[in-house]
Amino acid sequence: MAPRWLALLARQGQATRPLRGYGSRRPSSSSSSSAGEASGDRDHPIYTPEHFALRASLRKIIDKEINPFVDKWEEEGQFPAHQVFKTLGKAGFLGVNKPIEYGGLGLDFSYSIAVAEELGNICCGGVPMAIGVQSDMATPALARFGSDEVKQQFLAPTIAGDVVACLGVSEPGAGSDVAGIKTKAVRKGDDYVINGGKMWITSGCQADWMCLLANTSDGPPHRNKSLLCLPMKLPGVHIAKKIDKIGMRSSDTAQIFFEDVRVPRKYLIGEEGMGFTYQMLQFQEERLWAAANTLTSLENVIQETIDYTRQRKTFNQPILHNQTVHFRLAELTTELELLRSLVYRAVALYIQGNNVTKLASMAKLKAGRLARELTDNCLQFWGGMGFTNEVLVSRFYRDSRLLSIGGGSDEVMLSIICKYMEILPNKQLP
Repeated sequence: MAPRWLALLARQGQATRPLRGYGSRRPSSSSSSSAGEASGDRDHPIYTPEHFALRASLRKIIDKEINPFVDKWEEEGQFPAHQVFKTLGKAGFLGVNKPIEYGGLGLDFSYSIAVAEELGNICCGGVPMAIGVQSDMATPALARFGSDEVKQQFLAPTIAGDVVACLGVSEPGAGSDVAGIKTKAVRKGDDYVINGGKMWITSGCQADWMCLLANTSDGPPHRNKSLLCLPMKLPGVHIAKKIDKIGMRSSDTAQIFFEDVRVPRKYLIGEEGMGFTYQMLQFQEERLWAAANTLTSLENVIQETIDYTRQRKTFNQPILHNQTVHFRLAELTTELELLRSLVYRAVALYIQGNNVTKLASMAKLKAGRLARELTDNCLQFWGGMGFTNEVLVSRFYRDSRLLSIGGGSDEVMLSIICKYMEILPNKQLP
């Protein structure tokens, strides 16, 4: 059960304050969720004092329950998802925008974005990514379209942190090309019989259930897919291996096969044949969440680089005093603020009920490219230390590379943007 102050916040949040106009916001030198900002920043484009209170509470959990153990989890190649998620679930952070009747706080999506930003203070990329899958990638369609019975069985315990969820979309031959998946779920009596496989499944080795996208008919690829809740302990579910990755080390990633797995038809999410549409809607939230989560981590990388280059000297002067260094850091900070503004604009439009697929794709594209550019540039200013595993910048250099690949590659984001610009040859909007 969530703390009383969070329950009060949930009730207040239903009478949502009007979104404020865009104002200036100076990022702090460490965390943008400080108590001072919670009480003093009144000009934020989408956040209210309640957003900052939420972030401050989450920061305490990060500092006490997560960051002290990140190095150990990185070495082990896995973090204890059930333990961490239970802590976050008890505090109310796994369902801030989910219905109150299933354990959520019933707030709008801007509160999920505030949580995503704060999770950027975790000293790695893998743990925030897994939390995001649990809260904002495997569950949006279930919360929006699932039956009450299915939501009671899968959504409620996921929000509480009692179970670990994963999202099964990508396959060995179909990553960003969602329409090309081959996994089948064939109706037989009161069940679906599932055969196929999924790849790159975050938390796949620890998950208790999967939000599975599968072909349920032989019709057109955009209308033959369905989303199903698939318990991972069923006979025929085989975890083939935990994938060895160059980054996101603390998050387990699995390849999974299905062999005649029988799932009750009542575990269908929404309508049969609507799975592709539901997944595209989930992607809007996933991509905005991922872009928001990038903001704080990149802000921290810049600040740590400033601190280091101010102290480290070459040729009898701090490295920071070289114009190429401080000018470049100023440019990167400018790019980061532009990304922040894009994310906030997209979120503001989304919670007003608008389709923000184009803007979400732009934010995801920009976040991935800026993460690569910024971490690479900052690592260069660390010199030899940047090539070690002893500093934060090198970890985020490895971890952030995934952002241009996972959840839709840069090239797919460009294709979506081109569709909405009506400049992509021979392509129609789905």
